[in-house]
Amino acid sequence: MGATISVSHELSHFDEHGASRMVDVSQKQITERMARASGRIVMARETFRLIRDRQLTKGDVLEVARLAGIMAAKRTGDLIPLCHPLGLDAVSVEYFFPDEYSVEIQATVRVTARTGVEMEALTAVAVAGLTIYDMCKAVDRQMVIEQVRLEEKSGGRSGHFLREDHA
Repeated sequence: MGATISVSHELSHFDEHGASRMVDVSQKQITERMARASGRIVMARETFRLIRDRQLTKGDVLEVARLAGIMAAKRTGDLIPLCHPLGLDAVSVEYFFPDEYSVEIQATVRVTARTGVEMEALTAVAVAGLTIYDMCKAVDRQMVIEQVRLEEKSGGRSGHFLREDHA
């Protein structure tokens, strides 16, 4: 992709002996933290029209997927083994239609805590995409969920991150 990527060679979820561990955040400062993630689901144009025009017999796919994404963000600590359970302050899931065959999903999560909410935002996007797939698979099994990625995060010691190639 041409961008220089900075990667830490220390994996914080393993101790010096290679055993899994939950990172100790007890000494971190409580700060306001935000993460925004995105992804997209690509589908046939007819499937896109059915979703956009709310014509699927199962109901409003995007609203069901929005609720699924919000619920998943709240349950991330139960789904990802070493994530800290967090009392989230806000979760939003939004949709954009960049063309006539894909739905872009964007989730923003906020918390005042000792650890960030990147995994919660990513989980919200992934589960919203999976819900769209589940509700539409009867009409389009060729759908693809792709580009689930962190777009932005703020708060905490590592500071602000904004994806350089955000599209």
